[in-house]
Amino acid sequence: MEKNPVIRLERVKKVYPLASGDVVALDSVSLSIMPGEFIAIMGPSGSGKSTLLNQIGCLDTPTSGDLWISGINIRHLSDNELTDLRRDKIGYIFQNFHLIPLLTAYENVEYPFLLQNHQHDKSGHISTLLSSVGIDIYLAEHRPSELSGGQQQRVAIARALVNNPPILLCDEPTGNLDSKTGLQIMEMLQSLNEQGRTIIMVTHDSAIAGYADRIIVIRDGRIVS
Repeated sequence: MEKNPVIRLERVKKVYPLASGDVVALDSVSLSIMPGEFIAIMGPSGSGKSTLLNQIGCLDTPTSGDLWISGINIRHLSDNELTDLRRDKIGYIFQNFHLIPLLTAYENVEYPFLLQNHQHDKSGHISTLLSSVGIDIYLAEHRPSELSGGQQQRVAIARALVNNPPILLCDEPTGNLDSKTGLQIMEMLQSLNEQGRTIIMVTHDSAIAGYADRIIVIRDGRIVS
């Protein structure tokens, strides 16, 4: 049976109006991503990579065109429905980790779980998840400032996975890590992809992009290859 795309963009355009003139960040981008694909997005600075990722992640909406996530056209969703879609379908892993400074590693991972389930985890799911990414009970009680960059990224990966989303979006996930730690993180992402998750990753590093099944190159807001 032929599978349907988990993500589909049809002539998506994103324009930012500025006093000095409109900036076209995405210019009629059409793209289909199938379930379980590992996609790398590459291109020069300012090419539209992060704008494309933000569109796919429903952090922003198209100026024109259509975007489907799991068969749902986001154009027809309210702000609350978009929030629910992001929470349930998409996990985010950022270059700068975006952990909440005042919360422990455990609490950072539990936060999106609380938003979805409206109660604390009593099953041990979060502790098991943290352990699976190399964060033990002792480290789980530390705040982000007390962890290394690699440990913070592992916590961020656990947080992205806590609600079991089918799609993972990664914006330069190894950008702030040394090469050894970066490779460990990529091996972790590769394993998650082998388990069936769809991964879309922005990177400037061709070696990191080599982990992907398909590389999409974007330039001046258009996909060129």
